[in-house]
Amino acid sequence: MDFGYSDKVLEARGRLEVFMAEHVYPREAEHDEFVNDPANLWRQPPVVEELKAIARDQGLWNWFLPPEYGEWSGGFHNVEFAPLAEVMGRVPWSFELFNCSAPDRGNMEVLARYGTQEQQDRWLRPLLEGRIRSCYAMTEPQVASSDATNIELRIERHGDHYVLNGRKWYASNIFHPHCEVLLVMGVSSPDGLRHQRHSTILVPKDTPGLEVVRPMQAFGSFDSPGGHGELAFRDLRVPVDNIILGEGRGFEIAQGRLGPGRFQYAMTNVGMAQRCLELMCARSEERVAFGQKLSEQSSVRQDIARSRCEIEQARLLVLKAAAEMDRSGAKGARDYISMVKIIGPSLAEQVAERAIQIFGAKGVSQDTPIPGIWALARIMRIADGPDAVHMSQLAKLTIRQLVSSPAS
Repeated sequence: MDFGYSDKVLEARGRLEVFMAEHVYPREAEHDEFVNDPANLWRQPPVVEELKAIARDQGLWNWFLPPEYGEWSGGFHNVEFAPLAEVMGRVPWSFELFNCSAPDRGNMEVLARYGTQEQQDRWLRPLLEGRIRSCYAMTEPQVASSDATNIELRIERHGDHYVLNGRKWYASNIFHPHCEVLLVMGVSSPDGLRHQRHSTILVPKDTPGLEVVRPMQAFGSFDSPGGHGELAFRDLRVPVDNIILGEGRGFEIAQGRLGPGRFQYAMTNVGMAQRCLELMCARSEERVAFGQKLSEQSSVRQDIARSRCEIEQARLLVLKAAAEMDRSGAKGARDYISMVKIIGPSLAEQVAERAIQIFGAKGVSQDTPIPGIWALARIMRIADGPDAVHMSQLAKLTIRQLVSSPAS
């Protein structure tokens, strides 16, 4: 495998790095002060809309869909997008500036891959243009949603409509002022085969019968402006044309959606960890304790060296996963996707933890991005499925592969 980046990727990454240096890093504090002010809860930071317009004018837009999506694609294969996602991941909210943010990224991929022409015209085009945003509603409060076969929200056909009843929580992005549509997973064929009982359906946010019960915090934060919500669906009716791909295809859609998302999240974690490492190195050269610069102390050097090794290992693994996805799709790369889901968030969490130790009190303050990185990495260890579930699945795959093809 050639680990070098093509001229095309180097040129795109260079443009992206210039944009980050000129527009994003200098305005991080402005963005964070706005979203952390309770008076601005659920309001879009003006800096985001301003920088989105600049990024789009510069062509830094919709780079996440690979060429197989034709007119919808930004022209980059997964293995090419990986180093670009790493740069964006250094400031996680910057993904929205390039129209590459979750959950829209996955929702757009679902609509591009499985949507009808009508669904694409109504929802995909405005999403790709950055005019609206979307929500993904899968997890439920009353069941262990790490096993998606437990999902209970009912989707029942009544004539020309489907009627939805049930509850969701941690529905991502539901509070965003630009959110206009939800992708909802629920049970449509309760007596069907285990992985053919569920469907995914489009629900416009203003549909009668949808109640946003309350915002859900994550480590004490509302994650404004998008947030996460608890939802109640009470006899909510949508046309039958809102079903995606057909009844009983929910698991197929979820796997097609979550595979690419996990690889993209993993590269985000690499970017966050790399940012922490650079901050650690700068801090260790600036500070003196017990008569020595921190950079001269053995424990600090070990933390920096260990972090660099782990980041490089994770980076290479994500590139391998991306290359496998390009070759054989999400299903063919499922073992590598599990690996990066396990490795990525733990990497960022561990490197951020070391950075906190080196920074001391400042490391838990609002004066660095480190605490936000630590919290996001920890959340990612359960988002898109707990890493323990992925370890179990990876172990089953590994045993099956090695038992069927034992070493000589």
